[in-house]
Amino acid sequence: MDHLPTLFTDRLVLTPLQLEDAPIIQELFPQWEVVRYLDSRVPWPYPEDGALVYVRDIALPAMTAGREWHWMIRMRNDAECTLGSISLFEQPGNNRGFWLAPQWWGKGYMREACRIINAYWFETLSRPVMQVPKAVANHASRRVSEHEGMRLVGVREGNFVCGLMRVEVWEMTRTEWLSNGMNQPKPEI
Repeated sequence: MDHLPTLFTDRLVLTPLQLEDAPIIQELFPQWEVVRYLDSRVPWPYPEDGALVYVRDIALPAMTAGREWHWMIRMRNDAECTLGSISLFEQPGNNRGFWLAPQWWGKGYMREACRIINAYWFETLSRPVMQVPKAVANHASRRVSEHEGMRLVGVREGNFVCGLMRVEVWEMTRTEWLSNGMNQPKPEI
């Protein structure tokens, strides 16, 4: 796909990641509550140019190569209000990741973002399965996967910013999505 679409939900607009997003990522992302359950590849303490380096040197080249798809999550009624980010990856065992600034937790925004991203993965990209790894201690992320109807398919060790911890791998197939997710309202593109 040459152009990553902007996606709309009832409350959110998901805009394709751009270099211009680096400053807001740098402002919102480097918080312990956000990064502690992320892969240890995330540098901590987060460097002053961490977001710029990530967006410019890692995320945007992967998007251009068609291996990753990254969106910023914003309020639909105020596109200047950024909540976090959500991504899809062409990596075995790791197809979706997200983060949300703590002030937006507990309001159902990530469930809403995941619905439209799952639709993109299964319906637009026609992928057969989505696997999502998460730290065992990340109960909020687990609840998102449970709410979506994913099932736990494996547990292994993993290195996170907060240290060594068990990783749960959650999974949903395209067939399962089409039988369950198709009942959701269609996203606007």
